[in-house]
Amino acid sequence: MGDPVIFVVAVVIAAALGVYGEQLRAARARKKWAARRDQKAVHLRPVPSKATPPTDGAEQLRAVMAATFAKRRILSKSEAQVFQAAEQAIKTQGLGWRVMAQVSLGEVLSSRDATAYAAINSKRVDLLVISSGGEPIAAFEYQGSGHYQGSAPVRDAVKKEALRRAGVRYVEITPEHDATDIAREIARLGGTVAPSAA
Repeated sequence: MGDPVIFVVAVVIAAALGVYGEQLRAARARKKWAARRDQKAVHLRPVPSKATPPTDGAEQLRAVMAATFAKRRILSKSEAQVFQAAEQAIKTQGLGWRVMAQVSLGEVLSSRDATAYAAINSKRVDLLVISSGGEPIAAFEYQGSGHYQGSAPVRDAVKKEALRRAGVRYVEITPEHDATDIAREIARLGGTVAPSAA
């Protein structure tokens, strides 16, 4: 009777060791992949913001000619899906609007308060819905699972308040939203925007 018990215990231990070994192998593979990704990313990272760009055009050209550049995606895959869903909804609803990606708030908002303007000037929104005349209607921000880390909530609050004060809607999109939800938001915007902005 002791032999079957020992056999079962041995099988359970072997299975546990197998699972542990597989988890360890997967963790090593992820770490190796991340190291390769980070090594590639080192070559794509911009120069730290403390670098002062040359003011002379010839110096700028020399710096650019001596550097290596690579293309970077302006939207993550999830943001790109939101972009496509918003464009499709606008087209389907016949609104005549456009969607722009990674728009600087300093380009679409103004303020007489220099300090307030400086606070938003370099901030960006993931997507900006604009009228056919180029007037901002709504900003769409994709909030992925890791979004609310560090100072992200404060940055979002600054963007949200500046947009609100300018009369531009702020729409948060999460991974739980699908194309139907985005179409519903676009329809809601279509019903609230004045005809001059449409």
